[in-house]
Formats: sequence, structure tokens, C-alpha cells
Amino acid sequence: MGVSTIRLGLRENLPQFSLLVLINCFVGAMVGLERTVLPLLGEQEFGLTSKTAITSFIVSFGVTKACLNLAAARISERWGRKPILILGWLFALPVPFLIIWAPEWWWIDLANVLLGANQAMAWSMTVIMKVDLVGPKRRGLALGLNEFAGYLAVGVTSWATGYIAAQYALRPQPFYLGIVVAALGFALSLCFVRETLAHAHLEAATVGDRAATPRPSLREVFFLTSIGSVSLFAVCQAGLVNNLNDGMSWGIYPLFFAAYGLGVDAIGTIKAVYPTAWGMLQLVTGPLSDRIGRKGLIVGGMVVQAGGIWLTVLVPAYPAWLLGAGLQGLGTAMVYPTLLAAISDLANPLWRATSLGVYRFWRDLGYAVGALLSGVVADLLGLEAAIHLVAALTLVSGVVAARAMDETLGRPGAPQTEPASATRPGR
Repeated sequence: MGVSTIRLGLRENLPQFSLLVLINCFVGAMVGLERTVLPLLGEQEFGLTSKTAITSFIVSFGVTKACLNLAAARISERWGRKPILILGWLFALPVPFLIIWAPEWWWIDLANVLLGANQAMAWSMTVIMKVDLVGPKRRGLALGLNEFAGYLAVGVTSWATGYIAAQYALRPQPFYLGIVVAALGFALSLCFVRETLAHAHLEAATVGDRAATPRPSLREVFFLTSIGSVSLFAVCQAGLVNNLNDGMSWGIYPLFFAAYGLGVDAIGTIKAVYPTAWGMLQLVTGPLSDRIGRKGLIVGGMVVQAGGIWLTVLVPAYPAWLLGAGLQGLGTAMVYPTLLAAISDLANPLWRATSLGVYRFWRDLGYAVGALLSGVVADLLGLEAAIHLVAALTLVSGVVAARAMDETLGRPGAPQTEPASATRPGR
């Protein structure tokens, strides 16, 4: 694609944007394969009694995804986005086979190392490539569409695997779907996706002298995004806690519901409500953040999530569990695309991918923290205590965002914060 033919905007890049939305459906479906079935598989087929051992697959997933988010985003600024996307799908191809054939639980942990690599590379690139294509004016909408597609697919696949497992067995039948998903995602990425790095360079050229400053080091961007700016710190901690409670719900909720005698098909329905609501409502919350700003949605979303989690543990009844899952999905929809948009508001296009990678490092580390923390607490004090603790941490995160974060919307396309090598960090 020649420089003269590059245009920023959703309408101008609609075919490629739509293709990336479809590909992210396949990325999300790979995670949905595990949401209902794997914790039950660990308990019922592998005979694991320790909740910490059962949730170990989420820890391996979260740590791998967090670390590779950082590396993938940085490398994509040099190599381009498409090679990283394709590499991510290569990691996905063995995952369903490892789960189907696993003779011991460590095979499941290994499969989730590969799944974490797939999610870090493939999902990160669909986010970054959409931001590249649309430019500064429609970030919230673009990210809302991206996360809508991914998490709607998580929800649909969570329900589908629960239904298949209820009809047949916990494995291998639910994971045949994963073989098809991985093959399609890889083929579409290899054959039809086009590179978008030049779009980021075009946007950088429009923001004036700041884009002409030397590209900061990874260390500088990591420091600034993590703690060097109070607003960026508030965004990162909210992302970490958001995925902390998601990691808990992934590993602990199926065991909690099963302890009350719920069957795998009904568990699959509850597990589908949360990511489906999360996915669909981002069609509203993403563009809404472009109109009303980021901070209110982030603070309110964390509070709503906490309420949904507490409802789940305090009212042990199927209708309450469905409502609690819906509230958790609503709260997550309020924060998920909005946190990404807030990072994009503050970062220069030349190092935006790295800053997004740092944010996604902290956010997805939350999977590991949430799974490990909730597993240990469940072993020591019970499943209910683990859920209560995670609800309280989610509420505290919302309070931190309310106190520490400034509104980031105000100046779309004009980075408000730079690493020390460019300019002194702002709030």
C-alpha cells in the first residue's frame, strides 16, 4: 500500500477493519473453549482437590499473556503488526490437541502457556491495528467493536462447550470446535490481513513536533505508563483488578456453582451471560466514552462489577447468579474499551503500541493474580471467602480511579503525556 493511498478513519478502512473484527471473534473463541469446562475437568477427571492446583492453568495463561503483551507490542513497532498476528495463531494450533490428549494436568498448563501466547499476540494486534486504522477520532468506537467481537465469541463458545459437554463428555468433544477456530483464524490472518504500521506513522506525522522526538526506550515507556503518570497508573491498576476478578470467575465460579448441585449445561449458561453482556454492551460503552469521557465509565464500571460479584455470593440462587453475571458483564463493558481508549488518548502514536503493551501487561497479569489469590483463599477459607475478597478489591480499585485519574478525552490525537526523553511527564 503506497503512502499516498493511506487514509485514517473507520469508513476509509472498513473492509480491513471488518476483517479484523471477524478475526478477533476467533481469538475470543479460543478462550471461550475453557471458561466452562476446564475447572470441572480438573476436579472430575483429573481428581484435583486443591483449588490452587485447579486454577494453575489460569496462572500459566495470565503470566504468559502479560509478558508477551509487552514484547509483542514493542516488536510490532519495528517488524509490523501482521507478522506478530500470524505468529500468535501458530501458537494456537496445538492448544485443542494438548487438552484432548492430556494424560496429566501439566499438559493443560502447557496448553495455556501456548494459549496465553496466542492471546497476547493475536488480540494485541487486533487492538493495535484497529487503533492504527481509525486514527484519533473514533478510538472508543473502534475498541468497543473489537472487544464486542472478542467477548461475544467468548460467551457463545462458553455456552456451546457447556452444552456439548452436557450432551457428551467434558472432553474431547467440546474441544473439536477449537481445532476449527484455530485453523480459520490462522488462514484469514495469513491470506487477507494487510499491514497497518504505516497508518500509525501517518497519524504521528499529524501531531507536530512531539512525534519528531526520539522514540523512547521500553524502560521509559514502562515507567511512565506504570507509575510515572498518576492517570496512567490509575488506568493500569483498574485493568489489573478487572482481570483479577475475571480470573477468579473463570476458575472459582464453576466450582462454586457445582457445589450447589448445578449441572454443567446450567453452569455454561451462567458463564456465557457474563462475557456476552460484556461483549455486546461495548458497542454502546466504547462510542459513549468518545462523547462523555473516560473517567466516569471506568469508576462506575468497577463499582458495578463489585456489586455483581457480591450478588453472586450473597444470594445462592440461579436467577441471582444470572443477574450477577449480567452486572459483572455490564461493569466490565463500561471499563474495558474505555481503559484502552484512555491509554491511546495519552500516548504518542510512535510509542502508543508499546504503552498499550505495558497496560495490557498489567491488565492480564491480573488473570494470574486473581486465579492464584482466589485459589489460595478458597483452599484456606472456602470458595465464598475468595469471592468476597475479590469483590472488595474491585470496589477499592474504583475508589482509587476516582481519586487518582484525570479525564483523558479532551484532546483527541494530541498526546498529553510523554516519557522523560521527550518531555516531562504530566499528571
